[in-house]
This record gives sequence, C-alpha cells and structure tokens, in this order.
Amino acid sequence: MLSFGGTRTYHRMVVGIEDAGFEVRDMISWISNKTFPKSHNLKDEWAGWGTGLKPTVEPIVMARKPLIGTVAHNVLTHGTGALNIDGSRIGAEVRTNSPAGGAGLLDRNSFPNASSQTSKEVEGRWPANIILDEHTAGLLNEQSGVSKSTDSPRNNSARSNQSFGLEDKNVTGGHSDSGGASRFFYVAKASKRDRNEGLDAKASGSLNMRTDSHLVANGMETQPSKNSHPTVKPTALMEYLVKLVTPPNGTVLDPFTGSGSTGKAAILNGFDFIGIEMTEDYLPIIKARLEHAETEFAKAQADEGLF
Repeated sequence: MLSFGGTRTYHRMVVGIEDAGFEVRDMISWISNKTFPKSHNLKDEWAGWGTGLKPTVEPIVMARKPLIGTVAHNVLTHGTGALNIDGSRIGAEVRTNSPAGGAGLLDRNSFPNASSQTSKEVEGRWPANIILDEHTAGLLNEQSGVSKSTDSPRNNSARSNQSFGLEDKNVTGGHSDSGGASRFFYVAKASKRDRNEGLDAKASGSLNMRTDSHLVANGMETQPSKNSHPTVKPTALMEYLVKLVTPPNGTVLDPFTGSGSTGKAAILNGFDFIGIEMTEDYLPIIKARLEHAETEFAKAQADEGLF
C-alpha cells in the first residue's frame, strides 16, 4: 500500500495506517518544486514574516499487511508482499548483479535453493526512496556538476553470500555512466498535456460511472474542458509507483481518486483499477481521463500485435 500525505499530516497518516493493521515499511520522498506555500503573511513591523514553508517534499508511506510466514511464502501464496525491483530500476546502464541481489532483505529460509542462483545482468540502479521532478533534478545537477561512475570488481564472498549459502563469486559493482547527481534517483517528468488529456473531446461513455447532474444539459452529457483538481499528480510518477508495488495482473485500489491520475497510470500499465471519490464534481474528469487511458492502452496493445 502507498499513501500520499503532506508533511503536516504525515505523523497522523502513519498512526492511522498502523491502527488499520498495516506495517509501515518505508517512506518515499517525492521532491517537487511545483507546489505553493501555505502561509499567512504578516503586516506592519512583521512584514516579510510568514507562518509556513513551501511544501516541496511530499511523503509517501509504504506499508503492507502483516506477512503470513516468510516474504517468499506470502508472495507465492497471495501474489503480493514484495517490490518489483527490476521493473523499477533507475537508468539504463547495465551492470552485473550479485546472486544475493540485495542480501539481508530475505532470510535464507525464504529461498532454500539460493545456492543455485547465479549472477545476472540487470539494467539500471536499485530504486531509491527519493523521487524528483524534472525541475528539482535540474537544480540538483547544477549544484553537483558532472561526475562519472566506474565499474569495479567486488568480491561477494563476504558474510552476505555465506548467509545465503552461495558460492564465492567476484562480480562487477557500480555503473560506467556519467552525468549529474539526479541520475541516482527516479525523475518523474510530467508532460504539459498530461493534466487535461482526454478532456478535449466528449467521453465515449464506455465506463460505468455516475456523472454529476450539473453537467447534464438538455438530456445530453457535457464534457469538462480542463482538469480543475488542485493537486494533480503526474501520471509518470503514479506509473512508477503502481509498477513498484502491484503484482502482474494485479488490481490497484485508490480510495481517494481525485482526478484519476492513479487510475490512468494503472490502466496504461495493464492493471485493473478500482477508484473511490466523494467529490462528485471530479467524476466527469475521472471518467474522461480513464477512458482516454483505456484508448491509449488499446492502441499500444494493437501496435504490439497483442490483440
């Protein structure tokens, strides 16, 4: 489970998630410059003072239901409980990954045949718990300048391999790439049209979704021309997050759908989606954006000859 929240509500959100029976596993920090400060400006002799900072960090809580047995047993039995690391790696540089592949994350009883695993080539770095937007990535690169990563032999005969019962192997660590410091993190680049995609034409009505009554005129459903939601998440960000935690052929549940960004991301990646939203004004926007995503996904499948 992933849950967004502002820094002011983060602690209450964590407590609520734990009270609901989830285990908090990590926190992802989405660092974005496209936010507005919520501050009251003071006057007179206190001119220039305010009551709040600009909220450029939005914490995302990563939590899961308590496991039944080991991680491996839970994944094999219920199809959930792990992270899609290789599907969420950062960058395109290829490296040789240790057969332990992150030793210490799973106990050796999780994979009794661990000794039979071999080194493999993987593309990109291990996903981090920091995500940047393109503006913040640019600022970071300006400060860091260009650096170069180099491959280096690394002996994995240390305790991590021994604890897995693995043979001693020398594998390559590091990446032979260069660039700014932002290459170590995922950068969610939002397109200019992302927010209003699907709102420039009348929805087809293929989704079974209730529509707000004030948008029906003369018996004909009208279409909103733009996305009026105040905090639209970039689809690129939500695609990355749903791929990280959703198993193959899985279902994404969003109890606070907003304008449908999570649903759009889920559909574009072939997942089923269930969305819940209490504000009826957003329903036509959600409907149009999800229908557009369905159309785009169908086109992509047809181009690949999948149907």
